[in-house]
Amino acid sequence: MSTLTTSPAGRMAALARAELTLLARSKSVLVTAVLVPLVMPFTVRSTVKEMDLASAGLDIGLVVLPASIGYSLLFAVYGALVGVLAARREELVLKRLRTGELRDGEILAGASLPAVATGLVQSVVLVAACTAVLPVAAPEAPQWAVLGVLAGLVLCAALAALTASFSRTVESAQVTSLPFILVSMVGSGLMVPTELFPDRVAAVCGLLPLSPVVTLVRGGWSGTLSTGDAVQALVTALAWIVTAVFAVRRWFRWEPRR
Repeated sequence: MSTLTTSPAGRMAALARAELTLLARSKSVLVTAVLVPLVMPFTVRSTVKEMDLASAGLDIGLVVLPASIGYSLLFAVYGALVGVLAARREELVLKRLRTGELRDGEILAGASLPAVATGLVQSVVLVAACTAVLPVAAPEAPQWAVLGVLAGLVLCAALAALTASFSRTVESAQVTSLPFILVSMVGSGLMVPTELFPDRVAAVCGLLPLSPVVTLVRGGWSGTLSTGDAVQALVTALAWIVTAVFAVRRWFRWEPRR
């Protein structure tokens, strides 16, 4: 065996390729991960048209574009990965992998890579589509948008592993993932921008896991996000990532729940 395949990067790449093959064979996962995120923005657009966005200094493009990326993170990364990890655990795949050279972190990272890559590619496609069909200019502060998307990918992968820990079966994974999806859709500005909420409600919603991601992406495009607010959003996202990773290390289950 070559040095590359016995290195951590090589082992994770091999696992990711195997997981990608399994992902391509699962029609239900493909629908959730690929089609749903591409359809949801059309629903958001029809709803946003009825809102008074001008009062909040927004326009339809600055609402639909971050929401599109948010839906991709929720469904292509988080939702799909919860089911994948629950399925691999119930099939004893994760348990068998632990008996080899792969370390725990490498197993989870390698299994997550296809979903994370799907979310990243989708985000790029959705940005191009929104730019083509909506009044969206080039981002004024692209660094905040890029950091927001990257933070969202890592966060959703970590939260997916945590949620899979409490999912007894693949079927129940669809239920255990719903709370985070619904709360994020309503409270993180995907369905309704938090700028339209009362100040106290908006402040609470700003602490939700996906809220700093939406804030960074929207602020990156509008250019109205101050450095202080951007750093605050990054710190919030980082705090959630650290908390999620700690919880996964402590409570992730590698064997079927009986």
